[in-house]
Amino acid sequence: MRYPLLASVASGTFVAVVGMLTMAPPMDAATAQPRSTGVTGPTMSPQEVDELRKAANDTFKPIPSMVPDVRGNPVTREKTELGRMLWFDPRLSASGILSCNSCHNLAAGGSDNIETSIGHGWQKGPRNSPTVLNSVFNVAQFWDGRAEDLRTQAKGPIQAAVEMAATPEHVINVLKSIPEYQSRFRTAFPGESDPVTFDNVAKAIEGFEATLITPAARFDQFLEGNVAVLNDREKNGLKLFMETGCSGCHSGINLGGQDYFPFGVVERPGSDILPPEDKGRFAVTKTASDEYVFRAVPLRNVELTTPYFHSGKVWNLEQAVAIMGVAQLGKELTPQETSDIAAFLRTLTGQQPRVELPLLPASTAQTPRPEPLVKNSLEKSDAVEKQNSLR
Repeated sequence: MRYPLLASVASGTFVAVVGMLTMAPPMDAATAQPRSTGVTGPTMSPQEVDELRKAANDTFKPIPSMVPDVRGNPVTREKTELGRMLWFDPRLSASGILSCNSCHNLAAGGSDNIETSIGHGWQKGPRNSPTVLNSVFNVAQFWDGRAEDLRTQAKGPIQAAVEMAATPEHVINVLKSIPEYQSRFRTAFPGESDPVTFDNVAKAIEGFEATLITPAARFDQFLEGNVAVLNDREKNGLKLFMETGCSGCHSGINLGGQDYFPFGVVERPGSDILPPEDKGRFAVTKTASDEYVFRAVPLRNVELTTPYFHSGKVWNLEQAVAIMGVAQLGKELTPQETSDIAAFLRTLTGQQPRVELPLLPASTAQTPRPEPLVKNSLEKSDAVEKQNSLR
C-alpha cells in the first residue's frame, strides 16, 4: 500500500515527500494480506479482535499523514528546503566531514546503527544515537530529555566536542561566505535584517525534521480498522504488550517519548547494559531520584534502529524485549511471549520518508577551511570544550 506524505505549510502549498512501506512482510497473492512467517499465536474471535482494537485505540494513536504544526516555528516549503540542505552539509562541522545525517542516517531508520556514534577526531560518543524519525512527536529530545524541542536539540551536536565540534561562529561564517545560502535564509526568514543566525539554522533543521514522519505502519492500519493486516501472532503480541504492562511506558502516538522512567524499575540491568557512570536524567536535574532515569524510547520503526538501549549494547529485538520484561516489569517472559511481542513491534515500521539528496552550493574563497580528523581543533575557550556531548 502506498500513501502520499504531505507536509502542510503556512503558505498553503505543500512539501511533498512520497515514500513506500519498507521492510514489509511477504504478501499472500490470493488475499493481498500479510503472510505469516512462522509460528502463529492463538486465533482470536472477531469479538476479541474488535475489543483488542478498541483497547489499542484508547492507548495508542496512528501517525498522521500530515506533518504537525511546530510550536513557534511555522513549517514552510522554503524553511524545510533550507533545513534539508543544512541537514546534509558537512561544512557545518569543524572537520568538514560530519553532518546531521552522519549519526541520523535517513536511509537507515534515522539512526546510525552502531553502538555509539563516531564523531570528530574519531571519538566515540557515550550514548546510542536515537532515531530522528517521528521525533517531532516526543515531549523532549535526547535520552535525558534535556532539549525541550527539536530546534534546541539541533544546536547540541553541532557544538559538541565529540560530535561535530563546531561553534556558532564557525557555522555562521560558513553560511555567510556562500551567496546561495544567504539568499535561501532571506527567503526562509523574510523580514529579518540579518536572517543568517544560529537560531535560524536550528529552526530550519527543525522544520525539516518535522517532515520526517512515518505513517501507514501496519499497526496504524489496524488501529484504523483493517484488522486483517495483522496476523494472529502479531495480534497476540499486541495483546501481551498491553496486558503485561509494556504500554505503561510506551503509549501514545510514538509508543514512548512522552515521559521518564528508571532503567530498572524492578531489577537494574548489569553494567554491560546499564553503564554505571551514565546516570541519565540526573545530569540534567541534579535530583537523586533521577539517577538512571531516561526518557522512554519511542518504539516506532524499532526494527530498523538496532542496536538498542542508550548504551547500544543489545542487537536483538527479542533479547531487548526479554530484558525489559525483567528490568521494568519483573516478569520472566516465555520465549513465545517474547517472540510474539517482538512480532508486534515489527508492525510499527511505517512508510519511510523519501528524501532527495540536495545539491549543495559550492564553497567560496571566504569559506572557512575544514580541519579534518583533528581532535578538539578549535580554541579551548570555544563552545567545543564546554558543550555537554551526551545524547
